[in-house]
Order: sequence, then structure tokens, then C-alpha cells
Amino acid sequence: MDIQNAQKIVDDWIKEHGVRYFNELTNMAQLSEEVGEVARIIARRYGEQSEKESDKDKDLGEELADVVFVVLCLANQTGVDLQAAFDKKMEKKTKRDHDRHHNNEKLK
Repeated sequence: MDIQNAQKIVDDWIKEHGVRYFNELTNMAQLSEEVGEVARIIARRYGEQSEKESDKDKDLGEELADVVFVVLCLANQTGVDLQAAFDKKMEKKTKRDHDRHHNNEKLK
């Protein structure tokens, strides 16, 4: 599935099940909340913090999908073609960073 298709799937879901999009500020707050949930899992499962028993059943993939869902909502409601934006970003990063990372002694 490409990003453009994902945006349409989210838009269709909102129209069928969600009634309407939350406003942009609410969705930005939702995005922050979802990123926080991802951070909590990463910090406790892969970082130095100990994982609480209540967090052990949390699904990182599901939390990442929540982040993607809200990002797609924000793109839809602000008129951003996220596929085009992503393609442009990848082209820019490829040109800018091709040699940069290969020449970084910290990554060897």
C-alpha cells in the first residue's frame, strides 16, 4: 500500500466511522500523545529504564500505527499530498546524505 492510498483509506474511515476529523490542534495533541506512547515502550524495552509489568503487553507496532494514522489525518485535513512530500524528502536526503553517512567515522 502506498501513502496516497493510505490517506484515502483513512479519509474513508473518518467519513464512515469517525463522523468528522478532529480539528488540527486536537490531532496535533493526539499525535504528541501517540508518540509519547511509542517513546515509553522504546525507553523501557530497549533503553535503560525498567519495563513495568503493565507495559509488557504493549504492542510497539500498534503504537507506531497509531502515529501513522494521526499523521495521515493531519495530512488529509491540511491538504498535504504525503506521498509527494515523502518522495521529495527521500530525493533530497539521498542527494544530501549519500556520502555524509558513509564518511562518518562514528557509524563504522
